[in-house]
Amino acid sequence: MVVSQLGTIAQVDAPLQVPVQTIPNEDDGDVKALRSVSEKIASYAANNELPSPCLILDVDIVESAYHALSDALPSAKIHYAVKANPAPEILARLARLGSSFDAASRAEIEMCFDQGVSSDRVSFGNTIKKETDIAFAYEAGIRLYAFDSEAELEKLARSAPGSKVFVRILMECEGADWPLSRKFGCEPSMAIALLVRARDLGLVPYGVSFHVGSQQIYASAYDYAISVAAGVFEKVAEQGIRLGLVNVGGGFPSRYQRDVPPSKVYGEAIRKAVDRYIVEPGFADPEIIIEPGRGMVGDAGVIQAEVVLISYKDDLDARRWVYLDIGKFSGLAETMDEAIKYNFVTAHDGGPEGPVILAGPTCDSADILYEKSYYCLPLDLAIGDKVFILTTGAYTTTYSAVGFNGFAPLASVCI
Repeated sequence: MVVSQLGTIAQVDAPLQVPVQTIPNEDDGDVKALRSVSEKIASYAANNELPSPCLILDVDIVESAYHALSDALPSAKIHYAVKANPAPEILARLARLGSSFDAASRAEIEMCFDQGVSSDRVSFGNTIKKETDIAFAYEAGIRLYAFDSEAELEKLARSAPGSKVFVRILMECEGADWPLSRKFGCEPSMAIALLVRARDLGLVPYGVSFHVGSQQIYASAYDYAISVAAGVFEKVAEQGIRLGLVNVGGGFPSRYQRDVPPSKVYGEAIRKAVDRYIVEPGFADPEIIIEPGRGMVGDAGVIQAEVVLISYKDDLDARRWVYLDIGKFSGLAETMDEAIKYNFVTAHDGGPEGPVILAGPTCDSADILYEKSYYCLPLDLAIGDKVFILTTGAYTTTYSAVGFNGFAPLASVCI
């Protein structure tokens, strides 16, 4: 990666610490999350000239997350959701560890192939695919596809004949900070008819998938979802179709401002639900796929940004407006509706603090990160200071716009 000299990097001799930020009206008790920059990332930022903003991602933390999920669900096959962060270093490390991959586009498939991943380790998990891309994937050897409509099935039958297909069902996303409802999936009753249709079209109706919402803090959400999937298993069995796959999607959380259960809690909930609703009634002993994205890479990344401006809007309002050189359009899209609440670290932490409104640098009024959520930053914070934004390894570089207002896409480096 080529980096340019865009200012002086603040010297960091030890991991920076940030006080606990308690959010009013939270129902989950103490706020526990990542509150410091790791020594490895802090050292790298202190000793290298980086553009601002820049994501610094520790691939060793990604590997630790992979092992945690693998240990939590040893019988499951991990399909890393490439869309979360497709950095070649991440894909290469996960490929060496034995991961499979969930691709949403031809470009993501090619990224996997570039790292030596074989086609049998790639699924085409987007339910909205161009038929030319389906044909490309099929010619490349990919034989596992998602769908949620009859029109998509017909494309698959034409361009990926004989392939295994799994239907995505609609799912409530209660407990998820970033819900994924309505756009993807179909009602279970429709899913049953579509699986029968898949068989009639010469495809292999293989399983059911769902997504309980990104940053899902309740492991019990998987229990309910698997019980619904089991109903589809039961009904298609009456049509002579024996399914062999439960794809539980993603949802595994990163650590932002609320504490979240460890991977083993989610693994236990998924295992118990599959056994209870599918194995014990005798519908199948299915293959289990998980598609972690955020839970794999979120905690591994820290964005180093810069304060561009600090100002006030009203003499009677004690809140400072703190404008950073990164905003919604340059990587922090998940602050939309203030859904994902990142933690911030500065060199002034530990001193007096005051309330702030955080915003990005663009001339778009939507580029406000946090106005309703309560955030405090040090009173000594000044224009030009570096700010570290924690848990930003997922959905930042891939959400970064290309050239909006002339700002470059979010730079990144893997260490």
